Amino acid sequence: MEKPKPLQCISLNFREFQLVQAMLFAIEEINNSSDLLPGVSLGYKIYDTCGSIARSVKVTLALVNGNKMVASPSKACTSPSNVQAIIGETSSSPCTAIATVMGPFHIPLISHFATCACLSNKIKYPSFLRTIPSDYYQSRALAQLVKHFGWTWVGAVRSNEDYGNNGMATFIETAQKLGICVEYSVSFFRTDPSDKIQKIINTIKASTSKVIVTFLSHMDLDILLHELSGHNLTGYQWVGTEAWIFDSKTAEGDVNHILDGAIGLSIPKANVTGLKEFMLDVRPLNSSNADLFTEFWETLFSCNFKPLKSTENYRTCTGKEDINKVENSFTDMSLMPIFNNVYKGVYAVANALHKIMSCNKSCNKNMQLDPYTILQHIKGSNFKTKEGDHVYFNENGDPAAMYEIINWQPGENGTVDFVTVGLYDATLPTDRQMNLYNKTIIWMQNSLEVPLSVCSKKCPPGTRKVLLKGKPVCCYDCIRCAEGEISNSTDSVTCVRCPPESWSNDRRDACIKKKAEFLSYDEIMGILLTVASLFGTTTTSLVAFIFYRYRKTPLVRANNSELSFLLLFSLTLCFLCSLTFIGRPSEWSCMLRHTAFGITFVLCISCVLGKTIVVLMAFKATLPGRNVMKWFGPAQQRLSVLGFTFVQVIICILWLTISPPFPTKNFKEYKDKIILECALGSSVGFWSVLGYIGLLAMLCFFCAFLARKLPDNFNEAKFITFSMLIFCAVWITFIPAYVSSPGKFSVAVEIFAILASTFGLLTCIFIPKCYVMLLKPEKNTKKHIMGKGQSK
Repeated sequence: MEKPKPLQCISLNFREFQLVQAMLFAIEEINNSSDLLPGVSLGYKIYDTCGSIARSVKVTLALVNGNKMVASPSKACTSPSNVQAIIGETSSSPCTAIATVMGPFHIPLISHFATCACLSNKIKYPSFLRTIPSDYYQSRALAQLVKHFGWTWVGAVRSNEDYGNNGMATFIETAQKLGICVEYSVSFFRTDPSDKIQKIINTIKASTSKVIVTFLSHMDLDILLHELSGHNLTGYQWVGTEAWIFDSKTAEGDVNHILDGAIGLSIPKANVTGLKEFMLDVRPLNSSNADLFTEFWETLFSCNFKPLKSTENYRTCTGKEDINKVENSFTDMSLMPIFNNVYKGVYAVANALHKIMSCNKSCNKNMQLDPYTILQHIKGSNFKTKEGDHVYFNENGDPAAMYEIINWQPGENGTVDFVTVGLYDATLPTDRQMNLYNKTIIWMQNSLEVPLSVCSKKCPPGTRKVLLKGKPVCCYDCIRCAEGEISNSTDSVTCVRCPPESWSNDRRDACIKKKAEFLSYDEIMGILLTVASLFGTTTTSLVAFIFYRYRKTPLVRANNSELSFLLLFSLTLCFLCSLTFIGRPSEWSCMLRHTAFGITFVLCISCVLGKTIVVLMAFKATLPGRNVMKWFGPAQQRLSVLGFTFVQVIICILWLTISPPFPTKNFKEYKDKIILECALGSSVGFWSVLGYIGLLAMLCFFCAFLARKLPDNFNEAKFITFSMLIFCAVWITFIPAYVSSPGKFSVAVEIFAILASTFGLLTCIFIPKCYVMLLKPEKNTKKHIMGKGQSK
């Protein structure tokens, strides 16, 4: 309920002091150089913004107006009072404020640690440059790093300022494109009340993700670690940015080992010869700025030059304390890459001035320096430092992006070793940007196994992902692929239908070739039908032999031996044509099976019809005044058989010419089988063949029925009637059985109908005669045949 008090600087920040020392080292090195800016000395002003944006804007305006609030050099500046370039700031938010103010004046602002991608906007910040890569690359590198380890379900914590908000926004955008889901994304700032940080801790506790991606400044992370320590919140894999991943002070503050096994990106290691010695030799500071030296010395050694009554625990400073015996954040050189960035920024300004002032052995000191000209020359920088680092800026004022992948591993005496386990180079093609070395990575809780952080476990091959309603895309169920569909990769979104000739296996992860099914000679059904066909052929041949053996007997001669032998020949063909239905369908077999069947059956029934007509004519011829047999003698009988058969031949020729039968694959009958069958081609042709056979059969049956009671000792018409009854019954029942039978069984039904009707004709017409000829020879006489007929 009270207005917050203004921020006050209450202590010395050794990290920022080190950065100042790095700038002073570079300036001193340049001023002592005979190659760079010979005869020209660089001056400087140091302002303490204390991390406050308001103070940053205030000192910026002071620099623009030439206010000499704090002059650090020991010698008076002979150059104009207005500043030519600014080195700083460390954080992104102060830089945005400073760059906004400096932009209209075109005064270069070169930051060593402000990484917000927003600062690459040259429309808003035309005079901003930096020697550290933009978070545009770091955010994408983090997303690729997370994707590499298979973490698709992560939490996100960021600093509530430009660095954290912009960096995390880019990370989330890239992560979503890579199939990574963010369970929660929370933000805070180090000045926020503790209850807000407590809400963040509760969010982390309630989450199911085990990986936390951070875009936090080291100061914000220190606050968060302090709060997390009271909750024993371990067991999480932390992924960090360059802001803290290689910061030894952060590692020292992690007393509860919350960050153990952390992995993240850092600026590549660097070394500046002589910088460490310069930093540790702070005594020259005493002569240039006594107040700053006093504060620094008292803070470093926890002593006071002037004894204070209220601080009895503080000892008195002598000024002779040995800095080499102190181990703290000031003597720690782990931030050397950042110091190197400051060093490169100063040299970029010096090289620009060197070109502007046309320096060779001496410089044109009368040159009127223009900030805009200096800015353009800095943008065009292209040089190497004494350590061989290549310094240049792209069109956005950013350097080339390269990061080391750092892993926190346990060191001696509870310390943390920052181990480089990989490298990310944004200048390379996408598939080669990330390169992980063959080194052991220590994960959270000192585990050697990569932690698992997914909303749903990977769907194995044979299943597909189904998103859960109201959940992110990373949360899903795994549904087994339907029959005939497969998925052969993990986390498949869809199942792919197998090709028509294949079917899914039991695991649904591969298509296997369907078994081709047809009525073959190898299976029992095919063997039985083949045996039946050959038995019928053999029986018919045996009957033909018997008829030939007894061809001169009255019984054979009385039953038109010529038609009988032709009928036996056609029956043999009927038995044999059934074999064309067995075996793998081919073009010739498909055309042969139906046409051969149609022609042989018409030949057979034509013979039977001829025999029936002969019986009728013979009876008519016995009546007084009738002499009809002269109209249906042997020549007419042969012509009638030939004529009836010729009609069927014409039908078959038309069928084969217009649309013949052809082999086809039936995929509809069975899911896991291919039925190899013969397509009819023209249904009209097929049913015309059957219809013509049926027509002749009905005509034959009608004639035989009329002649069934004719007076004859051996009435052949009666047996023909029985055979036609069997024939018609078989083929009438064939039609529904054929239509309803699946696959090869329809072929078997057709073969059975052919064999059954053929056996019926053979049995009814010829077996009784064979019985008389072989077992009742006394009845095979003209007297017996004619006698009984006359008695009636």
